[in-house]
Amino acid sequence: MRLLACPDKFRGTLSAADACAAIAAGAAAAGWAVSSQPMADGGEGTLDAFGGPNRTTRVTGPLGEPVDARWRLRADHAVIEMAEASGLVVAGGRDANDPMEASTAGTGELIAAAADAGARHIVVGLGGSATSDGGLGALKAMAPLPRFRGVEIEVASDVTTLFVDAARVFGPQKGATPAQISLLTRRLERLAEVYEQEHGVAVGALPRSGAAGGLGGGLAAAGAILRDGFELIAEEVDLYGQIEQVDLVVTGEGALDPTSFAGKVVGGVRHLAEAAGVPVVAVVGTAGEPPDGGWPIDVIDLAALYGEERAMSEAGSLVTEAVSDWLSRR
Repeated sequence: MRLLACPDKFRGTLSAADACAAIAAGAAAAGWAVSSQPMADGGEGTLDAFGGPNRTTRVTGPLGEPVDARWRLRADHAVIEMAEASGLVVAGGRDANDPMEASTAGTGELIAAAADAGARHIVVGLGGSATSDGGLGALKAMAPLPRFRGVEIEVASDVTTLFVDAARVFGPQKGATPAQISLLTRRLERLAEVYEQEHGVAVGALPRSGAAGGLGGGLAAAGAILRDGFELIAEEVDLYGQIEQVDLVVTGEGALDPTSFAGKVVGGVRHLAEAAGVPVVAVVGTAGEPPDGGWPIDVIDLAALYGEERAMSEAGSLVTEAVSDWLSRR
């Protein structure tokens, strides 16, 4: 019997690659042959889904300090996580961030480095940003933009937020006060006008343009295509083709709730598995209140089985144990 492990990260406890390894160990203990494909929806973990970083470039961090940002290049295909260069973690977290000054310049520098290294297809994963600059820092760092003629840039995001809503929706988690959110929103409104005047792209009306504090819109002004993160990554790694080759799919994430089935990894995997006629189960750190009628797939809830404290502190070993037990009962 063959099993595909394709979870998202368990935020704060396991990377997607670590979750794959834990699932694989449990499946192997139960006598299953296992293949693994770490997944992401455009945020942190996007690099892992493509095989992990293999390059590092020193760029400008969100608050102006130099940072060593990891990225991936294989042949003419590059993968970048904006959080590596312009992330809230890089800025020191919410309390250390300066939401008015945080810049996406480092992300633009990574994109330019990828193009200079010969990349002709660049995937940029958005998520975990410290910024609300509308991508202006990135576009300045990418100048002159004509250098990107012949380079396809695809932006992976799990949100559909519009450009001028970015500060209101995401500003609080980046440390912005109500007064700052108002100022940032006005700045984004003006920037949307500038992008339309200078680049001919009405970013204000584009779904996903508000992702990463408006970086999605800024990159769209430079000619990038904004994509659903899970769909883009699933296509790139041929997830459907991998699912067709197995008898069971095991996905998962840290916290399951009804939004997990709307544009997130668990919901996307479920859709592909059902289309392929392959059963699917999700192993999760904790499951919230299910919708009316219950969860649409089988769920292995670590917190319910072992308690919330152990589910956090021993996530890897408990994933292995729970998957092995569940498979052994099949």
